[in-house]
Amino acid sequence: MLRSALSFIGHRLSAQDGFIGHCSDFLFDDEAWVARYLVADTDEWFSSRRVLISPYALTDPDLGKASTEIPVNLTKQQIEDAPGLDTDAPVSRRHEAEMAKFYQQPFYWEGRMLWGSTLFPTFKDPPTPEELAQHIENLDEIDASHLRSVHDVIDYRIAASDGEIGHVEDFIFENATWAIRYLVVDTRNWLPGRKVLISPEWTRDIDWYEARVAVDMTRDEIKDSPRYDPLKPVNRDYENEMYDYYGRKVYY
Repeated sequence: MLRSALSFIGHRLSAQDGFIGHCSDFLFDDEAWVARYLVADTDEWFSSRRVLISPYALTDPDLGKASTEIPVNLTKQQIEDAPGLDTDAPVSRRHEAEMAKFYQQPFYWEGRMLWGSTLFPTFKDPPTPEELAQHIENLDEIDASHLRSVHDVIDYRIAASDGEIGHVEDFIFENATWAIRYLVVDTRNWLPGRKVLISPEWTRDIDWYEARVAVDMTRDEIKDSPRYDPLKPVNRDYENEMYDYYGRKVYY
């Protein structure tokens, strides 16, 4: 199932022993285009700080039953004692490793698949404390995690091969794998009221400093592409129509 990232913003987060806050953002991997964490706003529970929750820690990692509440398979004490992010500085790979060690979760970056050795953010046997400690010891101090905030990328300008055409309005991700399949592009600056989807695989370049996404298609191609309706689910019929229109190879 494909879901809008922004549709989860504001959802309640419930630990094993009570309410811990709301989902306020997602952090995604800008190399693999996979959402790696949801960001919990815990202002209503304890002192303000960013709390990152991996899908490894969710009771239902694919969010299939999430309506307005997301169950988290952790206690409030675990979350309070976990390594925190008290600033808006980028999340380092070392910090991610320290969180994985604390929660006894796998390192998703170890392996060739979306989540290390698997396509899905699940695991049966947690790494041993020795394995976790050894991995952290071997981390390079400058290792980057390539994490970006969904909220930060909203409003990035979309540049077609012959000029700008709109801006990023949302992300569509696959809830089983947390892979980001599409950027929702609002073209109201050029085509009032029209929204379309563009796969990250169709981008030529992303300028993180200029807040611009370049795509390898023309404005006319985008103008005539299948319209995206945010009130309707993105299903295979719509995807087939879109991939046929662009002449692209499907991911499924």
